[in-house]
Amino acid sequence: MSERSTSRDGRREVLVDAVSIGIAVGAYGLSFGALASLAGLTVGQTVGLSALTFTGASQFAFVGIVGAGGSYLAAILAAWFLGVRNALYGLSLAPLLNLPRRRRFVAAQFVLDESTAMTISRPTAPTVRLAFWATGISVFVCWNLATVLGAVGARAIGDPRDFGLDAAVGAAFLALLWPRLQDRLTRITAGLGAVVALALTPVLPPGVPVLAAAAVAIALAWREPRWGQVTPTTTVEP
Repeated sequence: MSERSTSRDGRREVLVDAVSIGIAVGAYGLSFGALASLAGLTVGQTVGLSALTFTGASQFAFVGIVGAGGSYLAAILAAWFLGVRNALYGLSLAPLLNLPRRRRFVAAQFVLDESTAMTISRPTAPTVRLAFWATGISVFVCWNLATVLGAVGARAIGDPRDFGLDAAVGAAFLALLWPRLQDRLTRITAGLGAVVALALTPVLPPGVPVLAAAAVAIALAWREPRWGQVTPTTTVEP
């Protein structure tokens, strides 16, 4: 097989994977749109949150806390804590992508769990960049389209609680968390955070237990800096 044919096959594989990931992750946007509507956000606010914040765990945390009666400050802080990991991803991806300064601001919007995982597993510079942009854009488009459908659909069908959609926050978090519990250290972090949040929920306002659980994770990460690192699995060739 020629080098050109191999290159085309590699790019095709990246694109297929990127679209598949976008569709799979985007499906959560339906739940988010419905839950945001349940929490009292308008369709415009819901769509704006997906387009501008664009990090699923943070968005679910925000609407979950607001929907439970928590303050907007607690919701924003919880969302921020969950989004900090994206900054660490960005630091790891920067030398791989090697983007011009004018494109870094746009690229920052697409730094996600999924785009990072796709990017660091590619062996050549062209496929690294293609994997990053294709995955990020695919997830962005699918997530935002699903958000609109979920928000509009929730208002059309009435109170989402009648269909049990209010339970989707916990289910979505579990689905996002489960694949990441790959070693003993992450399992310990998740377990301690859950214990702290459950213990504080009866005595503190909504949202504050989530912040306390995030503080536990930060404290553990401070002791074990390697937890926040993203290590490429391959050496990128130009």
